[in-house]
Formats: sequence, C-alpha cells, structure tokens
Amino acid sequence: MTMIEIRDLTKKYGELQAIHKIDLQLERGDVFGFIGPNGAGKTTTMRILATLLNPTWGEAYVGGYSIYTKPKEIRRIIGYMPDFFGVYDNMQVIEYLEFFAAAYRIQNPQRRKTCEEVLELVDLGYKRNELVTSLSRGMTQRLGLARVLLHDPQVLLLDEPASGLDPRARIEIRSLLKELRNMGKTIMVSSHILPELADICNKIGIIERGELIVNAAVDDVMRQVRQQTVLRIDVTGDRAVASQDLLSHELVETSEIDDQGLRVTLVPGDHDVSCLARFLLDRGHALRRLGEEEINLETAFMTLTKGITS
Repeated sequence: MTMIEIRDLTKKYGELQAIHKIDLQLERGDVFGFIGPNGAGKTTTMRILATLLNPTWGEAYVGGYSIYTKPKEIRRIIGYMPDFFGVYDNMQVIEYLEFFAAAYRIQNPQRRKTCEEVLELVDLGYKRNELVTSLSRGMTQRLGLARVLLHDPQVLLLDEPASGLDPRARIEIRSLLKELRNMGKTIMVSSHILPELADICNKIGIIERGELIVNAAVDDVMRQVRQQTVLRIDVTGDRAVASQDLLSHELVETSEIDDQGLRVTLVPGDHDVSCLARFLLDRGHALRRLGEEEINLETAFMTLTKGITS
C-alpha cells in the first residue's frame, strides 16, 4: 500500500523557492532517508506532509488522504517529530506522556498502559518519575519520539532526530529506528549526517536547493555511483611488485598503493575476480585480503552532487 505520494510539490516564499516540483512515492514499511544540507528543503517537505504548511502548488497524499481535504485524518495516522520541539520541564516523564495521551483521546486505563509501553520501547522506563528538565539531550529526543508513538501512527516523519546528540545518543536513536522499522512503520527521516542513515534505510532521496536530485533504492544508488568494480587487495610481500604484476592482467585497468594495500580498478563489465587470486598466487604473492571496496552514503552523496553542493 502506498503511504506517501507526492506529485509536483512546490513551495515558494516570494521569489525564494524552498522546494521545486518534488515527486516521491513510499510504500508501507519503507524507511526513506532524506539527505541534504541545512536549508535544502527537507523540513519544508515534512511540514507540508504533516499538514502544518500549505504548498504553493502540487499534491501530496498520506495514507491515501489528501493534505488539502483530509488534514485531520492525516494527523491521526502520522507521528511528526520536528528538529526542535518544546517540552514541559516541570512535569514528570510519565505525566508528560499522559498529558499528550489525553490529547490523543486515549482513555484510562489504556492511557497509562500505552505510556508505559512506549517508555519501555524507547528505553526510558527507569526515568518515568524523573522531571523532564533532568533529562539529557539524548533522553529528551527519545522522549519526543515516545510522544509521537503514543497513538501508534502508521507513518513517522522525523526531522533530524539525532541532531546535536553525542555519539552514544546517536547510536541509541539509530537502534530505536531499526526497531520501529521492524515493526512495519513507514518512516521518513531527514539528516545531513549521512552515516546515521546508511544502515537503516531502504530508500534515499538527496535534495539540493529544493530539488530532489536523487530518489531511489539504496542499492540502486550505490550501483549508479559505481560504474566499475574496485577491489581492495593486500599481500604479505612487496606491494609495488604485486601492483606491477596486476597491471599486466587483462582485467585490471589501474592499481594504486595506499596505506591499506592495493586499490585495484577493473575494466568495465561483470567479472569473476577469483582469477586474480590465482594470478597473484601463481606469481608468489601470499594474499592477506581480496574483496570489493565498499561504497558508503557519504561517497555516493559527494559523487552524485558534484558541482551542485559547492
């Protein structure tokens, strides 16, 4: 089932074009990484989907509901977590959640049970009676996520949920997002820190100056970036000699030496690289490693936006 559908979505502020003709479709269970620098249009897009902002033109549907005609229905099925949100510092954590559960019209005794469940989900059960003001930045982010989960939304719109967090807190948020993904939630999560999204998303979009310049499955993006196979090879003996030997092989286009060993680019095409292992062994080189070089989202982003982000 299609959970988010965007057609030709555009938002202008006078002469400033925040987003321009964005098209996007996400199915149930998709985790979409929305990547781009600050000011690229990520927050504007999410606020439109959350029915907090009207576009200049274009259409958007969430759960089959139009943002123009069914905003109340959309708000019942989404959980929107902005990049910065206010909290009531002088409330206990459990009181804070119960307040919002009441706003979602969750009745007692189900209200307390729901609040306890989401606290356990975000690993804040041990802080249930603490004042919100005593929480760290990472705990506050998890509390904000707990709040948007109270009504069991089908779609989550998370605007830079790990912004400003220390490394440990970012890891905790990432683990929580994986758990939500396993629960079958459709998630749109924005970030300008690429490693945060690398291992949780099945689709990514790269937005630059309001235009969605990349919108594809993660694997497709990686294939688009890598037109040729690149291997990482290391040997126990003389790397320079091994590099020269490899350059004589018909499959090898380039061979460079660096701190990790040899970076070997093959000629275009699909190849069985096991022949290179035999080739090196036949020439007296003992292998430490031979495998394909990994591409991460950061490399993909820099390649695909070359000349645009500058």
